[in-house]
Amino acid sequence: MLSDRPAELQAALRRTFPRWDCTRDGDRITLGHRRGGRTYRPLRRPRSWSQMLATLSDACAAHGIQRGNLLPLHGLGDAELTFSAVQGLDPYLKHGRYHVHARGFLPQPVVRFTGPRDEQGALLPGFATSFVNISIVEPIGTIQDHVALIDSWIAALSRLGFHAQHLTISGSLAVWHRTPVAGITLKLHHDGRELGDAVLLWNQENPAKLATDIGSGLERSAWLLTAQTWAQVVYGKLAEQIDVRVLDAVRTATLIVGTGTCPAPRGPGNALRRLLRPETERIGGLGLSRVVRWAHAYWSGIQPLSVPWPEVCRILDTEIYDQSGGEETPWSD
Repeated sequence: MLSDRPAELQAALRRTFPRWDCTRDGDRITLGHRRGGRTYRPLRRPRSWSQMLATLSDACAAHGIQRGNLLPLHGLGDAELTFSAVQGLDPYLKHGRYHVHARGFLPQPVVRFTGPRDEQGALLPGFATSFVNISIVEPIGTIQDHVALIDSWIAALSRLGFHAQHLTISGSLAVWHRTPVAGITLKLHHDGRELGDAVLLWNQENPAKLATDIGSGLERSAWLLTAQTWAQVVYGKLAEQIDVRVLDAVRTATLIVGTGTCPAPRGPGNALRRLLRPETERIGGLGLSRVVRWAHAYWSGIQPLSVPWPEVCRILDTEIYDQSGGEETPWSD
């Protein structure tokens, strides 16, 4: 029965993680390793982005989870831009069909405008407008399959340095509903800081259509593994020279334009304009080529961009010039 799914999930978690203490208070459940509580020591030598992805991909493959084809960034259905790897399951999960856009281990570049901000409008540490959503997204047959994939994901994370004694799984077993999908979301924390989530999903009209969405952000994972600040991890030495809000906007704009979307009055092109508009004054006469080259190299390490960096730079320079009313001549350093 559908009403038994919270109890089924709890039972599956207990079976799969026998060495973890499991406590429940009302709808809230918490699992922590019995050897937990040990002090975490950050990595001395952080892995490169490519090393992290290769490690996760190999670890997932060892558990029978193949690396899937990435989704286009321009968005599917009514979405302007791709905001989550789980959108790969939309045909199956939302529309009751038997095919998917993508499945497996997906290091999916995404764009989200919903990150929490401080009083000055800057994103809080741990959040960026664009990031790589490292996820396992799969249609599944049972709740036990979902929990088995959580176990596989934790095994993959351990290869990066996230060991079980520093992890907890917690959240509410209450079912949430967002037509046409319902689900139960649990959070993974590492050393007390949020790492990612594990979401059990199903179609409300056909609850037999189950799916799993387990993952985190590549940048967040690197941040939690090191003793560096968020700005150091994501922007490197550029954070010492350029406003982080500008870096976030240009980094995201490079991804959007680099995948073939130009500024436009509607659709993804309008999202690009909304992204750049608040930062026009800050970008001003900034020579964009250095930042664009850096961002282009990062995104191309995930998946080669179709538009070369000089053309991305030209498009962004022109857009900034137009938004500023043509008061300055666009240039690149």
